[in-house]
Amino acid sequence: MGAMGGLSKAFTITPHKLSICILIQVYAPPSQTSLPFPFSSLSQHNLLSSFLLSLTKSSEDIFEPKLDELVAQLKEIGGVLNHWLSDHLARKLSSLASPDDLFNFFNDLRGILGGSDSNVMDDDQIILDPSSNLGVFVRRCLLAFNLLSFEAVCHLLTNIATYCKESLSTYELSHFNDSDSDTEAPRHYENMDLENFVVEKVNKEIESRNVVDERLSFHNHAPKALVRAIEDRDFSPGPQVRKINKPREVSACTSSSCDVSDSVDSPSGAFLRTNWQIQGYLLEQADTIERQGSSFPLNAFESVLKDLLKLAPELHRVHFLRYLNSLYHQDYHTALENIHRYFDYSAGTEGCDFVSSSTGCNSFGRYEIALLCLGMMHFHFGHPKQALEVLTEAVRVSQQQNNDSCLAYTLAAICKLLSEFGISNMRGLIGSSYSPVTSIGTSLSTQQLLYVLLRRSLKRAESLKLKRLVASNHLAMAKFDLTQVQRPLLSFGPKASMKLATCPSNVCKELRLSSHLINEYADEASLMISDGAFCTQWIKNLKKPKGSVIFSQENDCRSNTDAFQFCGQPCSIPGSVLQLLGSSYLFRATAWEVYGSAPLARMNALLYATCFADSSSLDDVALAHGKLIQHLAVFKGYKEAFAALELAEEKFLSLSKSQIQLVKLQLLHDHALHTGNLKLAQQLCDELGVLASSVTGVDIEIKVEASLRHARILIAANQFSQAAAVAHSLFCMCYKFSLQVENATVLLLLAEIHKRSGNAVLGIPYALASLSFCKSFNLDLLKASATLTLAELWLSLGSSHAKRALDLIHGAFPVLLGHGGLELRARAFITEAKCYLADSSFSVSEEPEMVLEPLRQASEDLELLEYHKLAAEAFYLMAIVYDKLGQLDHREEAASSFRKHITALERSDIEDRLQ
Repeated sequence: MGAMGGLSKAFTITPHKLSICILIQVYAPPSQTSLPFPFSSLSQHNLLSSFLLSLTKSSEDIFEPKLDELVAQLKEIGGVLNHWLSDHLARKLSSLASPDDLFNFFNDLRGILGGSDSNVMDDDQIILDPSSNLGVFVRRCLLAFNLLSFEAVCHLLTNIATYCKESLSTYELSHFNDSDSDTEAPRHYENMDLENFVVEKVNKEIESRNVVDERLSFHNHAPKALVRAIEDRDFSPGPQVRKINKPREVSACTSSSCDVSDSVDSPSGAFLRTNWQIQGYLLEQADTIERQGSSFPLNAFESVLKDLLKLAPELHRVHFLRYLNSLYHQDYHTALENIHRYFDYSAGTEGCDFVSSSTGCNSFGRYEIALLCLGMMHFHFGHPKQALEVLTEAVRVSQQQNNDSCLAYTLAAICKLLSEFGISNMRGLIGSSYSPVTSIGTSLSTQQLLYVLLRRSLKRAESLKLKRLVASNHLAMAKFDLTQVQRPLLSFGPKASMKLATCPSNVCKELRLSSHLINEYADEASLMISDGAFCTQWIKNLKKPKGSVIFSQENDCRSNTDAFQFCGQPCSIPGSVLQLLGSSYLFRATAWEVYGSAPLARMNALLYATCFADSSSLDDVALAHGKLIQHLAVFKGYKEAFAALELAEEKFLSLSKSQIQLVKLQLLHDHALHTGNLKLAQQLCDELGVLASSVTGVDIEIKVEASLRHARILIAANQFSQAAAVAHSLFCMCYKFSLQVENATVLLLLAEIHKRSGNAVLGIPYALASLSFCKSFNLDLLKASATLTLAELWLSLGSSHAKRALDLIHGAFPVLLGHGGLELRARAFITEAKCYLADSSFSVSEEPEMVLEPLRQASEDLELLEYHKLAAEAFYLMAIVYDKLGQLDHREEAASSFRKHITALERSDIEDRLQ
């Protein structure tokens, strides 16, 4: 009986749920064969079923829609049936005027469920499976109605009348236009003397509340302040009860920043929100904060949380929400205060559902979870050493408390810390507090230790069946396999032969394994949500914007309802699962960038930005857009890239420090270098460096990028010794933090410096070293670029090496022309033409197109980039060729283009001197 009582408190009949039941009757009428009336096609019938499925999924939302809002949603999917469905819903609701009407309605509703003898029915007959989503919803409604007392049924009738009357301004219900004759029936029951019943009911509720709260996971959540108000209230006879005539209800489309206290401030108990709904609302807001980051409204939501704390101080999860809100708005002190307050009040027993101890919660609460959250907070704010100290302490406490799940998550957090920051002295810190690696920690490098921890974290997550952590660990393993070479862990004894190179097949394997998480949500049974966190997403997915999602010039909020169309299959997969799945595609884009496949990188970035933008954080979505903008700049030129950048800036305007800002500085810097504006390039490089944190090991990628660009500025200014010093310092930093892929780029930069300074002999070893790194890490495009630089070095040694240089270029051409950008292709074409011109066995007069065609292509690509210096070189070579051929008009045309680019360079040089 206690379980049934708990169910009735968790699921109560409301007018909105009654409306859903009426529509379900239309979808699956009892004893109806073939296609039921009024549907004329299966597509109409299936469309209504998808709509009903979304309604049932969102029925436990903290906000329920009004009747006029439900009718408006019917207009989106009803089509020609819109008016019939709306009229039928209105007539059916208005016909429920007495308890007998409600009893007859639910008795008829029971008939649409298929029973044990459903297998002998006609194949064409429509039967609602009791175990389906719609069937379970109907059964819950039947059970909830059967548990209602007579007085509760009377209250339900009053609420139905109010529910209908509130929609008169939008949709006219003729049955209620009469002189209130139809509302007299429910009012007649309301006029009954309910004083004794109400007082007795309230007293019983007050006496049993603490017991119910402890035993039941889903209970009617009435704040203690509200309970005390009821205790102190003097219940007078009938007139006091008759005063309850218009409960307040908040629309489903209300903003998340609306005051939640409105929904619990209703004088009618039917609209008090259950604990399940409140917790679901808070979980949904936590998910929204993590996705939107700093763009989430700080002050508006903070006021909502404060009001909720006043009404329900026992909701400790509110403190956790305040911590998240401060965390993503970079308010360190407020975040630290709220995370301490949360664990002081709740001892970690509420709000961190992803960790469960095998031995239960001890008398001191879940101290290890508090340490895990504190460590991740330090990680977020860029305090790696403090984060590592706290996380290693969390490992120790988790082992003491036998909290295997928390230990698995803590190991994963330490792996992320090692991977992101790469602190050189981490090994000693971990070995001092984490006993499983203490014995081997002294003999392992940071990278080997990271590999050991990744494997152990993955095995622990698999043994504990923590599926989302397993998927996350597979992504971490893919990143490790992409950027690190696996070396033998033993430093003595016989070693198995191991090829010191990365394996792209391992990266693809780990990415596929991480995507297997989606298979857990493949069937309908697994889509049944276990909490109220995701139910509101169903209704929100009813409307989808038409047109392209990428770089849309329209704002997200549109007033024109015609711009939306109904999405027939709303997504029911939890947001965290979709986010993990999307991360695998975003990482695929990064992996193909590293390996050098531009089309595959672009395809995965497009797929992520199109399919996973709604479920991912704004920072990750901005990263995907940044990749697409960079692709446009490299392959289409700056004009299209800056146009896309302008749209992206409008889309991510709320992000204070986003990938879009970083991409903008990179594009402006490249454009300034190509046009010869070196002072502007230096200013942009300085702004890029400011974005990085001053903490050692934090934002290391931005620091490397800024140093690389500073060295290129010095090369363009012919300050080769300073450029070499910057490159050597950068190489030491990359070696310290084990950035092997970046090392290949720095070595290639050193080769470029020696080539430009006229020391080709010194540059060849650096180019060969870069080629060795590229082969070890399968960096195909960078390998082709290093091969091109090596060819240029050989060619600069004299014409006797022209054939060797030409062979190197032709060997790299498939990758350069297939995956290289405009600049790389132009360099290859110009070097090829130089090789032909330097070769004494080649005759320009016999095969002029062998030289002119690559030069024409190079000049076109370079003019798109506005790369004046290299474009001038291309036109200079063309003028020489035309002069040898005796084509004077073409020679003068090429010479004119040459002078144009030289003039542009001189103008930029004068502007730099004047600044």
